[in-house]
Amino acid sequence: MQKIKSLRMKLFITLASTLIVIIVSLILLNNIVLRSFYLFSKKQDLMRVYYLINNYYNSENDEIDIELELEKISIKNNFDILIKTESNIGVYSSNKNFLSRILEKEFPVTPLQKENIIYSKDGIVIHKAYDSKNGLNYIMLSATLDNGYTLNVRVPIASIDESVRISNEFLCIIGVFTIIISGVIVSVISRKFTDPIYELNTIAKKISKLDFTHKYYITDTDDEINELGKSINTMSDTMERVIKQLRDSNIELEKDIEEKSKIDEMRKQFISDVSHELKTPIALIQGYAEGLLENVNTDDESRKFYAEVILDESNKMDILVKQLLELMKLEYGKREFNNVKFNLIELEKEVIRKSKVMIEEKHINIQFKEDDPIYVYGDTFYIEQIVTNYLTNAIKHVKEVNGIKEIKLENIIKDNKVRISIFNTGDNISEENQSRIWNRFYKIDESRNRNDGGSGIGLSIVKAIMNNYKNEYGTKNRGNGVEFYFELNLYL
Repeated sequence: MQKIKSLRMKLFITLASTLIVIIVSLILLNNIVLRSFYLFSKKQDLMRVYYLINNYYNSENDEIDIELELEKISIKNNFDILIKTESNIGVYSSNKNFLSRILEKEFPVTPLQKENIIYSKDGIVIHKAYDSKNGLNYIMLSATLDNGYTLNVRVPIASIDESVRISNEFLCIIGVFTIIISGVIVSVISRKFTDPIYELNTIAKKISKLDFTHKYYITDTDDEINELGKSINTMSDTMERVIKQLRDSNIELEKDIEEKSKIDEMRKQFISDVSHELKTPIALIQGYAEGLLENVNTDDESRKFYAEVILDESNKMDILVKQLLELMKLEYGKREFNNVKFNLIELEKEVIRKSKVMIEEKHINIQFKEDDPIYVYGDTFYIEQIVTNYLTNAIKHVKEVNGIKEIKLENIIKDNKVRISIFNTGDNISEENQSRIWNRFYKIDESRNRNDGGSGIGLSIVKAIMNNYKNEYGTKNRGNGVEFYFELNLYL
């Protein structure tokens, strides 16, 4: 804003300086030219009166009242007119004192000094004269008319220096008022120019800070400021588009880098996990394979047992690798979910049906209330995987407590969500292990029985699935057992 004020001040100073130069120039012209112009103007008036009076006396029109006309000329021009004959007899005088002084030769008719002559030609002499009696300066014409009469006309002239002084004072007063008025006008009019400039300056500053929200309002006038506003708007739009493209490219680049980092991390983690978990099965397969090659046992039943162990361990390795690959894809967002509306009750009934053999083998009492349909939104494959994992773990770890060996599956609806919980009687899980069981390959059973202990990946897959859905999951100790739960969004 300070710069805009400075611009207005510059405009005012420029205008004031221009006015001062004009006024000073006029004052100089007054001092140099006014005196000459004043004398020239009076000379022209006297010459005009001479020719007019000469024409009156040359005219043959008897209707012209010469004295009346002479009186009019005298009054109109403030002239003293004297006409006399060759014998010095007065014919007409507008001023008796002038007549008497001319006749008595007290007032000079011809100049005594050459520098007083203003005009002298064809018997007409115009000169400056001074009347010592009244102390006034005059310009006086002396000439002979065509009829022989002598014409004397004088006009008093005010002091030219006084006129110049008054004129200069008037110019100074006018100049002061003009500067004041022009200052007000400049202040008002300059706003029409400086306000758009201030707006353009503000927009330019915002553009420099990459703020492209402000645009210059284009008016109907076709001037340079409007054109500048259009150019700045175009520049703003272009820069905004280019910067947006750069940002988009940068985001894409960051995504690509992040994607590459994730892939590298996933690869490293996968290799680490596989190397760790496949040591035992590979060692078993290697040992039994060497036994077959070296014919450690020669009977067919032993060789069959060796082959079955190798096949069983190979199948476990295959399942483990597939689970690890699935877990990696879930954890690094590489798996797309096929979310649909489905009946949760039907899915749970199907999981229980598939697990019926294991439930009956362990003589487990399973509690499941088949309520009305509960419709949820999710991927049926992964939701079934979670329910199956929870139910399988419950079957593996169920124990008889107070004469009861029970698994209970329950659905609780609250706040547009349904909580699915699977409870089994048995030992509680320590607080320390409640957070660790969700880590891959972690098993509460330190002995890690390979026949029924599992791979330790199941709960990690549950964690990865629920993190993708951003829903709650976890485990709680109950008085006589353990409850595992997870939540799903209801289909509304």
